Amino acid sequence: MSTEKIILGIDPGTTIMGFGVIKIVGKKMEFVQMNELILTKYTDHYLKLKLIFERTIELIDTYNPDEIAIEAPFFGKNVQSMLKLGRAQGVAMAAGLSREIPITEYLPKKIKMAITGNGNASKEQVALMLKSLLDLKTLPKNLDATDGLAAAVCHFYNAGKVVGGKSYTGWSAFVKQNEKRVKK
Repeated sequence: MSTEKIILGIDPGTTIMGFGVIKIVGKKMEFVQMNELILTKYTDHYLKLKLIFERTIELIDTYNPDEIAIEAPFFGKNVQSMLKLGRAQGVAMAAGLSREIPITEYLPKKIKMAITGNGNASKEQVALMLKSLLDLKTLPKNLDATDGLAAAVCHFYNAGKVVGGKSYTGWSAFVKQNEKRVKK
């Protein structure tokens, strides 16, 4: 009896949200889908967050993932950008949590390391390695889709050994692991 699992990978962003879906059959990975949600034409940040939430719910309802892997925001100098990115990530996570799907966060360096063996690899290097690993015919113009796919592949490679990532199985687990952030 072979076990099957669907993993949804998300690279959250307020300009482009990349995502990829892989199917695990036994110990083999199969490419299912990758794409991106382009948000550049919208100026209202709250509308972007709503669209990220709705698209994530739509992906969950379409592919029925067993787990979600999400790229954690990296710490940059621009506080405003970090806040927006964190909100985008939070909204995508809330969509998964609302459907009781376990979520694991991975730092960008951890994802790059898992895919290429180099934590400082470029987006292009990650994309080319994914093309080879998953036997993809073409790569997308924007590499945000491959970043989302990379999160899913990283999660598959790290199955059962989460180091440098945080996992949440639902709202109660999130609250338990973040008690200091909960206002009573």
